[in-house]
Formats: sequence, C-alpha cells, structure tokens
Amino acid sequence: MGNGTSIGRVRGLGSSHHGAQHWLSHRFTAITNLVLMSWLIVSFAVMGDYSYSSVSAWLSHPVSALAMILLVISLFWHAKMGLTVLIEDYVHEAGTKFGVLMALNIAAIGGGAFAVFSIIMLVFGGQA
Repeated sequence: MGNGTSIGRVRGLGSSHHGAQHWLSHRFTAITNLVLMSWLIVSFAVMGDYSYSSVSAWLSHPVSALAMILLVISLFWHAKMGLTVLIEDYVHEAGTKFGVLMALNIAAIGGGAFAVFSIIMLVFGGQA
C-alpha cells in the first residue's frame, strides 16, 4: 500500500512532446550529411591532384564553397544533437549535465564557426 495507482507513480514522467521534432531533425541532418558527403567524395575522386593550390582553387568556386559550408553546418549540428541525447541519457547529476552540455555547445559552435571561417578565408584568397 502507499504506492498509489500506476498512473500516480509515473505522473510527470510522460512525454514532453519534443521527441518527434528532435528525431526528425536528426534524420534530416543524417540524410543531408549522406548527400553532401557523397558529393565531397565524388568531387575529391574527380579532382586528381590534392595539393593546396588545387583544393583551394576548387573551393574558390561558389558552388563548392556553399556546399562545404552546408556540410560543415550539417555535420556539427548532427553531432551536437546526437551527443546531447547521449549526455541527457547518461549524465544524471544536474550540475554536471549542465556543464557538459555547455561545453558541448561551445565546442560545436566554436568548431563550426572556425570551419566556416576557414572556408570563407580560402574562398576570398586569405590564408586560413
């Protein structure tokens, strides 16, 4: 006795109604990653010469630069979403979870911004 009904034991532990949107976003980025990585692999296979000048000349084309920026954004977004779920599932202390999630956000935003900045610098002829 004293445990109440089955619904009383799980009250407040139900769906937060955000799982479907997160799941769809994760699948969308996975498909985007598949398409853009296929494009990158084919582009590198056709390129032939992988010297700095050849790759920077290839990347200076607007279509190549835009596709690379989209790939970087999609990869970092997908990784951040996947690691967020992992952290939320396996880190149980609230303070530690907050700290690790903040470190993940800083790493994802910082890494993505650095990669996009490097691509932009190569496109406009700067030294990245």
